[in-house]
Amino acid sequence: MDSWQDEFKVDPVPTLLSTGNDAITYFTLRDLCHRKVAPIETLWELPGVKKLLKKQENDGSWSYPGNRAMKHQDYDQYQTYLNLAELVEKYGLNRGHESIQKAAEFLFQYQTTEGDFRGIYGNQYSTTYSPAIMEILIKAGYEDDPRISKGLDWLLSIRQDDGGWALPFRTVGKNLKEAFEISKPLEPDRSKPFSHMATGTVLRAFAAHPKYRRHDEAKKAGELLISRFFKSDKYPDRRSKDHWERFTFPFLYTDIVSALDSLYYLGFNKGNPEIGGALEFLKDKQNEKGTFNLKITRGSDKHLPYWMCLAIYRLFKRYYSLG
Repeated sequence: MDSWQDEFKVDPVPTLLSTGNDAITYFTLRDLCHRKVAPIETLWELPGVKKLLKKQENDGSWSYPGNRAMKHQDYDQYQTYLNLAELVEKYGLNRGHESIQKAAEFLFQYQTTEGDFRGIYGNQYSTTYSPAIMEILIKAGYEDDPRISKGLDWLLSIRQDDGGWALPFRTVGKNLKEAFEISKPLEPDRSKPFSHMATGTVLRAFAAHPKYRRHDEAKKAGELLISRFFKSDKYPDRRSKDHWERFTFPFLYTDIVSALDSLYYLGFNKGNPEIGGALEFLKDKQNEKGTFNLKITRGSDKHLPYWMCLAIYRLFKRYYSLG
């Protein structure tokens, strides 16, 4: 076994290879076992991919299936982002696939001249969904697209004075309903503190980009994020410290796994006491089956616990390869 596997009571590889999920098997062999695998395009023919693509609209979008409680919120943009994330993160689809190109162009139409993606929060700036959309587009192969650079530069321009990010409308005391009623985006009160919920999401976009992950501003924001591990946020959205231990895959919110994933690519290592402590926290969550006792908060995929396992084991392999 590799050194990272020695950290666990139960060898994770047999657990992941026993799921019967072809995509999990593929990524386990490729990412954890150093095995040569077939081209990624082999995953594009799996039933899960075909099921999702069957529901894609001609304009590249996916229609939101639930009730639309807020008339100002663009639910189809949100649903398209979610489904694109599923295809990219679970099946490795990229811009070489026509459906990904169509979905990307559908999302890019929501990018403003300033660089942000607007609509999910009505006319307001979103330092959560804008970078989340950018992250997935980068992972889909759009890292060299000038529209991505424009979006990342916009994120750099809208930081708080402390170097982190917050939802601008929250910094001026507005709730979501109030913000929806305002026709122009509210500028942030930059003197207010950063939100680790927003900062963690922004850093996923920077971490995904081979150039922007090297920015000093991203490193500084990473230090801010680390300082808030397992603490309550400064703002109402996902304020409770319990949200650090509520997980999704693909990553959606800021939790301890998504944060550690980004921080690795920003250049941090397990020699940092807080990162080392977070890795120990996760290690202690492993059970006798080789899975983890975690609270997964969204999704109906029966294999979600194993996707989370894969995400965590990838973390350990990366951090322990650094020494």
